[in-house]
Amino acid sequence: MNGVRFRIGRPDDVPALRQLIESAYRGKSARAGWTHEADLLGGKRTSEAELEEIVTSPDQVMLLAEVSDSLVGCVCLTRLREGVTYLGMLSVNPDLQAGGLGRRLLSAAETEAVSRFGTTLMEMTVISTRSELIAWYERRGYRLTGERRPFPEGDYGAFSPQDLEFVVLEKPMVRPDPAEAGLGSDQMLSRGSQTFGN
Repeated sequence: MNGVRFRIGRPDDVPALRQLIESAYRGKSARAGWTHEADLLGGKRTSEAELEEIVTSPDQVMLLAEVSDSLVGCVCLTRLREGVTYLGMLSVNPDLQAGGLGRRLLSAAETEAVSRFGTTLMEMTVISTRSELIAWYERRGYRLTGERRPFPEGDYGAFSPQDLEFVVLEKPMVRPDPAEAGLGSDQMLSRGSQTFGN
């Protein structure tokens, strides 16, 4: 996919962000993609209030992927503690999945986490039954820790989450040397946007 632009989300992006995330995770639209929760969970994946908090928090950031000014992907980064960042809500327009955008979005998120938060370890959770998604992350350097976490209570429509649980994956992050990369220390994505071709 050509002309993908990455930038940091703002409060005025919240309505479009919620629409994208819901379409990628839940309901009929999600089934157009290869990775979704539509067969496991109903209800809403997020809310405008939650997204407002993310885009205004100093310890969180929502990274957006756009093509021709249209939102096509996003991912949330949350600083948990010194050196550790949680990656979640990785979402790609279902009609554009399996085209490499998710991989590029993940790579951009890792770069941003290191630049913004000084991340040395990335953490994420995935529903344990989503074996294809777990394998996708493992191919990108993430490893299962052996830890399992309970699924949160909530309104999931006609679905019951009582048999669901999360597995935890981690990946060490390496902070690049700005001098070796030919960049100044202030040239991180969080200060602007970045556009990629192929």
